[in-house]
Formats: sequence, structure tokens, C-alpha cells
Amino acid sequence: MTGGPSGERAQPTPARPLSGRSLFITGLGIGQICSWGSLYYSFPLMAEAMGRDLGWSKPDLFGAATLGLALGGIAAFPVGAAVDRGHGRWVMAAGAGLAGLILLIWSQVQQLWLFYLLMAALGILQAATLYEPAFAVVARRTGAAGARAGITALTLWGGFASTVFIPLIQILLDMVGWRDALVALGAVNLVVCAPLYATVIRPAADHVAAPAHGPALSEAVTLRQITLRQTMGRVVRRPTFWALAVAFTAYAATFSAFTFHLYPLLLERGFTTGSVALAMAIIGPTQVAGRIAVSVFAPRAPVRLIGSCAVLAFPIAILALAWLPPSFALVAAIVALYGSANGIMTIVRGLAVPEMLTRQAYGAVNGALAAPAMLARALAPAGAALLWAQSQSYGAVLSAMVAGGVLLAAAFWAAALLSRRDDDRAP
Repeated sequence: MTGGPSGERAQPTPARPLSGRSLFITGLGIGQICSWGSLYYSFPLMAEAMGRDLGWSKPDLFGAATLGLALGGIAAFPVGAAVDRGHGRWVMAAGAGLAGLILLIWSQVQQLWLFYLLMAALGILQAATLYEPAFAVVARRTGAAGARAGITALTLWGGFASTVFIPLIQILLDMVGWRDALVALGAVNLVVCAPLYATVIRPAADHVAAPAHGPALSEAVTLRQITLRQTMGRVVRRPTFWALAVAFTAYAATFSAFTFHLYPLLLERGFTTGSVALAMAIIGPTQVAGRIAVSVFAPRAPVRLIGSCAVLAFPIAILALAWLPPSFALVAAIVALYGSANGIMTIVRGLAVPEMLTRQAYGAVNGALAAPAMLARALAPAGAALLWAQSQSYGAVLSAMVAGGVLLAAAFWAAALLSRRDDDRAP
């Protein structure tokens, strides 16, 4: 990469190992807890309360979530490309600040059309604040070689989002109602998330330093654009890319349907709101436990092997939820299995690009994989709500989720085999 006006070559900043104790990962991790908790895990609880208060149907409510998540999927690629260009600080900080304002407006909503407009904006802002841009920020700071440690540490923090926020939101709902609960969540984004992202994300500290100004900048930008197009062209011609795209799309649909509908599903089966919130809170610690298990017992294992084992848990957990009796102990065990597998899959998603596809253009390649996955994640809540509306029962929804889990496992195994074949053929 060309340096300053003299045209000297600038050397990349050496990658430094990141741990969970580093200021960068700690700040980013706290931000991810708050972003995931307030922008994603809050919706099922808020939707249930809004439906009772405003008389809106389940398809109406979850249709708004689908619209937002669909627009977030469309935004995934440009957001990743913006982070690749060194704009991660402002993408995430501005995204969190705007999300806080949207939550404050949501707290006053009365009309369904305005609710849909707000959910559309919030979906786009999720694409700018959740794991995908955060992973790209970490990869840019550390370089591809150091991304594994940083992404793993970040997911350990983010795993506590449901544990912290689901009980907190349920307490707020019981004490002050859904409108004031949304005001509190909006304040979290404005006071915690936005300042944290603006502070800890420093482009000057990136492994690949930004080029200087002037003619050298234009040359570097042109070269980077050419390299990006070449990298994307090579990647999309590989069957591994498409197998991963199918796997992550099935994973996103299954994850979204499970996350958004577990709360009303368990209420339908006779559990109290308190016990449901407690069951869902188990997801967080078990996600972290799964990630710790990977870092302790398989720190150097290929991500294709880790993922091939983790994907088995999804169809098993959902089958158990569908067929086993409604006992809290059994539900807690099922949620724990699901949570640990989901925690491991978060690491797999973050590392699949550098370890199974390419070490170049992480944000753009990851965004290309994330776009159909985010679209599936968007469609799943409304699709599950429509299935429920047909029978007024979650039986069909659980069957669809089992099918999604089976597709996830088959597609990821195919990607693992294809990427192993590519490695064997490499010179």
C-alpha cells in the first residue's frame, strides 16, 4: 500500500494478540451485550405486551420484525464494505445512536404503519451494530491472523446479552409497562453503546493503516477496489461459498424463529412469564460455556470440524422441544443444548471466511454471506407467525424449525468437505 506524499511504502501495523481483558474487546463486548439485548432479544417480549395492549395480531407484529430484518440483510454488504474502508467507528457509533432514538419513538407508537416504519429503520441499524460489523472491526484491527482470538473473546462478552436483558426487560414490563421499558432501552443505546463504539474503535490502530492523503490516497483506493472485486470474483466461484451460504441461511432462519417464538411458545404450553424469562436467560451462559469449551479444548481445531459437530445440536434440540413433555427441567436442558451450540456457531460464523474461504476483504465477503442469511432471519418470524395462525398452535412451527436444522447440518457438512478438498488441491 502506498504511503505519504513521497510515495514510500507504508508497513502494516503489527497485529497484536487480543484478549477479553483488552480495552478494545472489553468496550466492544459491553456494547454488543447492550446492542443485542436492546435491539434483538427485546422484540418477542415487547411484541407480546403490545399485542395485549393494542390488539394487534401476531402476524401483524412479527411482520414488522420481518420487514426490519429484511432491510438489515440488504444493508449487510454495504455496511461490511464501509468497515473494510476504515469507517467502522462511525458506522457502529452512529448506528447505536440512531437506534436509541428509534426506540424512544417506538415507545410512543399508536399506529401500525408507524410501527412498521420504525421496525424498518431499526432493522437497518441492527446491520450496523450487531456481530457482523463488530467482527469486521476486529478483523481490521488484528489482521486475519489475529482475528480468531479477538472474535472468540468478543463472542464471550456478547453471549451474556440474553442473560442480562431478558430478565431485565421482563422486570421493566412488569413494573412500568412496555412503553417506559422502551425508553430505558433507548437510553442504553444513547448513553452506553454509541459512546463505547466511538471510543474503542480507532481506525489509526488498525492492522492495515489508512493511507495518507493526496495522489497516494487515490492510488490506494483504486487498488483496494480492484483487489476487492478480484477477491469477490474468486470467492463466489467456489462451491464452498455457496454451501456456507445455504448453511448460514438455514441457521439464521432456525435461530430467528426459535428466538422470536420461544417466549410465546412456552407461554402457550402453560409456563408463567417468569419461568419463560428464566428459561430464555439460560441461553446466555450456555452460549458462553460453549465458546469457552472451544477455546479450552479445541483452540487450534479447524473451524470446519468444530462447526460439523455443533450443527448436530440444532435438529436434536428442536425435536426434543417438540416431543418431550412440558417440564421446566426438560425445557431448561433443551435450551442449554441449543444455547451452547448457538454459542459455538457464532464463532464458526466469524471464522468461516478467513479459515474456509479467504483472508482478504473480510467485511465484504462476510457481508455477502450474511445478506441471504439476514433475509432468512427476517422472513422466519413472520413465516412462523403465519404457520401458527393457520392452526393456532406451534406444532407446524416446530416441524419447520426441525427441517431448517437438518438443512443446516447437511449444508455445513458439504461446505466442510468442499473446503477440505480445496485445501488438498492448494499448492
